[in-house]
Amino acid sequence: MNTLYEIFDIKLRAVSTAYKRFLFEKIDWSNKMISIQGARGVGKTTLILQYIKQEFNKPSNRVLYVDVNHLYFSRNSLINLASEFYKHGGKYLFLDEIHKYQNWSTELKQIYDTYSDLQIVFTGSSILEIQKGEADLSRRLVSYLLPTLSFREFLELNNQIHFKPYSFDEILNNHTEIVHDINLSIRPFEYFGLYLKSGQYPFFKENINSYPEKLMNTINMILEVDLPAAASIDFYNIQKLKKLLVIIAQSVPFKPNTQKLSDLIGVSRNTLIRFFDLLERAQLISNLQSVTKGIRKMAKPDKIYLNNTNLINALGGNMINVGSLRETFFYSQLNHFHLIELPKTADFLVDQKFVFEVGGKSKTQKQIADQKNAFIIKDGIETGVMNIIPLWLFGFSY
Repeated sequence: MNTLYEIFDIKLRAVSTAYKRFLFEKIDWSNKMISIQGARGVGKTTLILQYIKQEFNKPSNRVLYVDVNHLYFSRNSLINLASEFYKHGGKYLFLDEIHKYQNWSTELKQIYDTYSDLQIVFTGSSILEIQKGEADLSRRLVSYLLPTLSFREFLELNNQIHFKPYSFDEILNNHTEIVHDINLSIRPFEYFGLYLKSGQYPFFKENINSYPEKLMNTINMILEVDLPAAASIDFYNIQKLKKLLVIIAQSVPFKPNTQKLSDLIGVSRNTLIRFFDLLERAQLISNLQSVTKGIRKMAKPDKIYLNNTNLINALGGNMINVGSLRETFFYSQLNHFHLIELPKTADFLVDQKFVFEVGGKSKTQKQIADQKNAFIIKDGIETGVMNIIPLWLFGFSY
């Protein structure tokens, strides 16, 4: 275990606590078993190392961070690690990339039940694999999701200026005042285009020029490593998934015709619907259902978006639809914390109450006329008035 402590010490010394993701303050770190989920590259490892540095300052016999992908686990089990750690006074065990360990949920369950005063925090990038394992730990586990960077977080990282997040109700009711206060420190709209293209994963800070390549590597790792391991996807279907993602990226806000799309991709309708589900759980797309109740909820999605606008820019080439970009941004900033559905008219219904139509500066009130709690969300404006709200402001919701 000495090697594990040496690596832990190196990583802990390297991590900075100057900036912490929004989730850091929302986690109840006192829970006995905590899961932090999230797509590759969103900052899960940094988050737990920051917590260790703040709470414990340095490695000791009481705390240990381990990357489960280490060669140590080719000869040792998680149970062996926990046993040795506990015997030497261990109290807090942090396990990174847990999905790379076979039968991890079974062993964690045994560790949880055996060592009553041992706290376990683990992360996982493969949402598919984590979701399968968490079912076995449901009564023992508190789970958190770390999404990609919000526009607010991007501005803080990029410009070193702190901004408070605003609740959904605050944005709807006080958006003019909020925009005024924000503009005292920065003109956010100046940076909005950069965020939409290259600002939703923290590694943009490392080198903005290599960001597109790193993002494509991330996408390929999800498709070529995570999905095959979790869902038995073969090489030929991986290529079809890539083709499907490009089609979505290059489309007007995408309402799938499953028969035509099945023929185009070269799979059956049932396989295509399975693809939609797998890609959403892997956090590459977001599926939007209509407000219709009943059996249709189990059928194909009524509208499909890529998970975030950076994915559109990475996969869309020169055929990016600006309407899709706008709607994807709005959806990506709200869908982790609100129920979002597709209404009969307009673009989004949020929390079964608020109607939103998203567009450019020339967008009119026509599609939401006579509807209650209806708003026009405009791109290309810095400040709104009454029920017209600037699109970028929803990036301050977390």
